[in-house]
Amino acid sequence: MNSKEIITLAKEVISQETAAAAAIADQVDESMVRAAELMLACTGHVLVAGSGTSHLVGARLAHLLSCCGTPSLFIDPGDAQHGLSGAVMGSDVLIAISKGGTTTEVNHLAHFAKQRGAKVIALTEKPDSPLGQISDVVLKVVSPVEVDPYGMIATGSSLINSTFCDALCVVMLKLRGYSKEEFAKTHPGGAVGIQLKKDNILLNEIGGRK
Repeated sequence: MNSKEIITLAKEVISQETAAAAAIADQVDESMVRAAELMLACTGHVLVAGSGTSHLVGARLAHLLSCCGTPSLFIDPGDAQHGLSGAVMGSDVLIAISKGGTTTEVNHLAHFAKQRGAKVIALTEKPDSPLGQISDVVLKVVSPVEVDPYGMIATGSSLINSTFCDALCVVMLKLRGYSKEEFAKTHPGGAVGIQLKKDNILLNEIGGRK
């Protein structure tokens, strides 16, 4: 490939993924409402699990949920088979991510969570899969096959699932009325923390003038 071909291909990938991510808005339905209600009622933690690329999507989701005011942790489904499943409580909600809904470790953890009395939300393309069948709510997210190389390497589909998860995070932020001031308490570090401190100083100065 020459330089022009590389640039053209890169632009095509970006355009294709952008269009696919925008198209999933049509897949949002009442299941989003039911999932949000389960999470809002949760008195424990929202646990997120996934393997492979879904591990990375899940870890990102757990972090962003916590940033948005919903206490959340990622739980490795592999480690869950070696004792980590003991962290699951009946007061928790488990979000299990599996494209086909047949990932052994994820499904084992979902079964265990149900036995403990926890609620399970599946994020999958296959509502009729083993994972979908044992879940309380199924969030169906289907990615176009052509958005991934060979229809297998989860480049675009991981972006699409992350975009759907972002929508869930913002919904939870709004439902909880989670403020910028509350977020500042849990994010004192880094460039974001510095900016939040500056914003707080400005707010205090404005308040002091009134």
